[in-house]
Amino acid sequence: MEENYFAPSELIINEDGSIFHLHLKPQNLADKVILVGDPGRVALVASHFDDVECDVNNREFRTITGKYKNKRITVLSTGIGCDNIDIVVNELDALANIDFETRKEKAELRQLTLVRIGTCGGLQYNTPIGTFVASEKSIGFDGLLNYYAGREKLDIEFEEEFKKQVKWQPVLGNPYVANADKELLDQIAQDDMVRGVTIACGGFFGPQGRRLRVPLADPQLNEKIVEFEYKGLRCTNFEMESSALAGLAQHMGHKALTCCMVIANRRQKEANAGYKNTIDGLIKTVLDRI
Repeated sequence: MEENYFAPSELIINEDGSIFHLHLKPQNLADKVILVGDPGRVALVASHFDDVECDVNNREFRTITGKYKNKRITVLSTGIGCDNIDIVVNELDALANIDFETRKEKAELRQLTLVRIGTCGGLQYNTPIGTFVASEKSIGFDGLLNYYAGREKLDIEFEEEFKKQVKWQPVLGNPYVANADKELLDQIAQDDMVRGVTIACGGFFGPQGRRLRVPLADPQLNEKIVEFEYKGLRCTNFEMESSALAGLAQHMGHKALTCCMVIANRRQKEANAGYKNTIDGLIKTVLDRI
């Protein structure tokens, strides 16, 4: 079998010609894509569109494509976690760069711009509730990028320094460091956003240092993360998707960035459960700048 051909077991296409999980067809996808975790937030983003051309639902994945100020934009929900980002980014890339008729890679790369709008927990005093944080770097605790070739493209130097400073336990799996696209970072993350290092965790409770009824393997890990500093960069926030997005996009030749609003500050032990009423400000900011 030729290398450029993707078998039905590898690229699953539904009977209607749509991609397996997202249920999107190639013509449904805009070059500019906003990713949100919550399917309910898709409608909030799309409420700013001037018109809508498609609205597709399957499982936690809801997609609306339309126009905002003459820009064609797709907004898509991913659900929670880097495992879902793996599905979403691979299927978006397939929609853009594989011919569904021949099952072969297209000769010319179609580059997507992917901006995740999410929520996060702040880790520093300069990231109180309500802060907009842009992930200049993302440290993945999930291990996803370790399954792909090209690990040397990631920030190995930063990774090694992080493991050294926090005395990383190998039993937790190997963390990796992925960088946001520099041009997109400068375009989106202006003076109203804090730039920093985001920790993308493999869960919400234990991986983020929350203890309920089960003890933690390293109860001091959060404290060491907060104290980490390298080349002027500190860990600013916790979330669960940014590393996979940045890393996969880099491997595939797309531009990607994660922008989050802080809804809890772990250092100040504060939280805002009613954040859904205020995240619209971040949405409008990204729509104007994407």
